Amino acid sequence: MLGTRLLKRSKLMVDSPMLNTLPPTGRRIIPLIMCGGAGTRLWPASREGRPKQFIQFFGTRSTFQETLLRLSDALFERPIVITNAAYRFMVLEQLAAIGVDADIILEPIRRDSGPAIAAGAAFAHKRDAGAIVLALAADHVVRDNAAFVEACRKSLPAVEVGRIVTFGVRPERPATEYGYIFPGDVVSEDVRKVAKFVEKPDAVTAAEYMQKGYLWNSGNFIFKAEMLLDEYAQVDRDSVQNVIQSVSDAGRDLSFVTLDKDAFGKAKSISIDYAVMEKTSQAAVIPVSFGWSDVGSWHAVWELSDKDGSGNAANGSAVFEDSRNCNVSTDGALVALEGVDDLVVVATQDAILVSRQKDANGLKRLVAKLKIQAPQVTENHLKVHRPWGSYQSLDMGARHQVKRIIVKPGGRLSLQKHHHRSEHWIVVRGAALVTANELTRMVHENESIYIPIGTTHRMENPGRIPLELIEVQTGSYLGEDDIVRIEDDYLRA
Repeated sequence: MLGTRLLKRSKLMVDSPMLNTLPPTGRRIIPLIMCGGAGTRLWPASREGRPKQFIQFFGTRSTFQETLLRLSDALFERPIVITNAAYRFMVLEQLAAIGVDADIILEPIRRDSGPAIAAGAAFAHKRDAGAIVLALAADHVVRDNAAFVEACRKSLPAVEVGRIVTFGVRPERPATEYGYIFPGDVVSEDVRKVAKFVEKPDAVTAAEYMQKGYLWNSGNFIFKAEMLLDEYAQVDRDSVQNVIQSVSDAGRDLSFVTLDKDAFGKAKSISIDYAVMEKTSQAAVIPVSFGWSDVGSWHAVWELSDKDGSGNAANGSAVFEDSRNCNVSTDGALVALEGVDDLVVVATQDAILVSRQKDANGLKRLVAKLKIQAPQVTENHLKVHRPWGSYQSLDMGARHQVKRIIVKPGGRLSLQKHHHRSEHWIVVRGAALVTANELTRMVHENESIYIPIGTTHRMENPGRIPLELIEVQTGSYLGEDDIVRIEDDYLRA
């Protein structure tokens, strides 16, 4: 097999630190969590700098965290997370918050789901030459975890004989936002051949698909790593070879696996559907009903949320009067709706969205326009997350900026200096250990310290509670690129 030859040539057959113990029912599954997307379909809550998979839309955990917790059954091994380098510390923080360990692979450049899944498959092959991989999107919701695990278990016999099995969701409505799959002949218990993939239909066609037994294409797959790479290589040998090489030549950055940039960058950017699933003769589907959603719109969020007697849902502080089927999400301001139907209102500290519930395409057009007219509100939140904590801009002028800074217990900023600005720090909560040139001192609540331009400085939190402070910057240039890092725990440039 071509993929096997490429794997052996790349010397990916190495010892794994994992104990390859198998449950009585068969080989365990290595989950591969796809966590690199930067979707803006849930703007303004979701943005490039902190996309929807890391946001708590439903309760206290993100969809990324819920996806990982879904894999706690003995059927699954230690997961692999593949993500963009920009999200690496968010991934690490959210893993720690739920007590889950994972191998974290960093893509040096986005190449869509095809190369990403191929890289995950090649990495899984390093653990186990017969690895079975479950590729899952980090931003999807599954409401029936037991049914999900059972579907994975029932897929294994087909996977063992070389099938690439996708989860086909039994439609709950004639959805136009999903692709569809028509199931064919039986492969094994509950698993069918894929007779046909079809693109997103219009409403009339979607209704016809429901009547004919078509399934929603969830975009989640289970397969032997070797089989996926073989089938991919039949279509694009060069891309597969380059992806495998990027794994073989991967480096280490703290606890992260960093794919080789030159090799990975040579892979063609393409989705796994186009690269493999729509071309392979080994595609199969298992029909499922485990409460799946890709949370691809605010309407989908509304569908999954608790509602009052008039169909209104709220995440945050909201009051409804004579209003029906509305969806409110706010991270601070009270939102009050009166005499309206079928509205989405999303309020963040720097942007407010008012939209019709079901017009997902309209939001897509709006965000495309915003990327031209006001790109900053599609890229970053006012609150910016860093590996040591976060900062939020409170006020900005031509020669000043005020920030609220939170440093996690044990966290510390880089040792750094600025050429164009000075800083004044006022501790509001906790205690800061501050280095300023040769001086090191503790700064307690209601105390402050001044950092002149050009001073080599660092702030850290030696305590057990979050450190909160207000930073006042003054100077001729206040951009984040006026940071000269001398030493950094997180190896940032």
